[in-house]
Amino acid sequence: MSVGVNALNLVKLARYALARWVPGGSRFCEICAHQVRGFMPYRDGRRPPLMHALQVVGSDVTNFECPRCGAHDRERHLFLYLKASGLMEGMREARILHFAPERRLSKIICATRPLSYTKCDLYPDAPDVLPVNIEAMPFADNAFDIVIANHVLEHVSDDLQALREISRVLRSGGVAILQTPYSATLRHTWFDPGIIEPEARRQAYGQEDHVRLYGQDIVARFASTGLRPMVRSHAELLPDVDVRKAGVNAAEPFLAFEAP
Repeated sequence: MSVGVNALNLVKLARYALARWVPGGSRFCEICAHQVRGFMPYRDGRRPPLMHALQVVGSDVTNFECPRCGAHDRERHLFLYLKASGLMEGMREARILHFAPERRLSKIICATRPLSYTKCDLYPDAPDVLPVNIEAMPFADNAFDIVIANHVLEHVSDDLQALREISRVLRSGGVAILQTPYSATLRHTWFDPGIIEPEARRQAYGQEDHVRLYGQDIVARFASTGLRPMVRSHAELLPDVDVRKAGVNAAEPFLAFEAP
């Protein structure tokens, strides 16, 4: 058993080394600004069959991780969206709240010198990340200009309560960025409290720690808490981006919402 595992690890290391160091790569990581020969898959690059059948829009598990800096596809895509929408430029004078902050994207946001930058997570793994439950935030009303929750709400027990909290802590006209996987064919968001085992959740929702699968009603569901949709497609915001080269999913829209 250990021999097989070691062999698999060696193969993985070799693939990373080739993708990272061999010159002539046709892919480009927007986060670290390096050319690579390819992006690395998530696990084995395969999703549960139901996720394919329901045309789930989410991470590109085939072109997932940059072999140089480790940036995931959803992190690279969000960075492109932030630049194209003008939000990245506007961060200099902004008060930003970032849930489950991606390490590499956080450095880029910090470099914009925002007025304040609060990083938090339910289970922090770094000393500069605050322990905060998105369903019950300890922040005052209207405390932030931008809230980022990139692939977070699919993990949250009561997403509507989390959305109400996001709306509360945002100033009027503030922006919430709520990238979340969803099914392009499922008409209604679905979840079942009986689906609790990790493998059952993976098969039903796409990942062991997801608690629901959003459907075509995702925008209406988010807007039901008072947030105003500012959703734009990849084609609208990033028409000149070569999705293969950048390793991003063109089907994933920019799920931005404005606080009333």
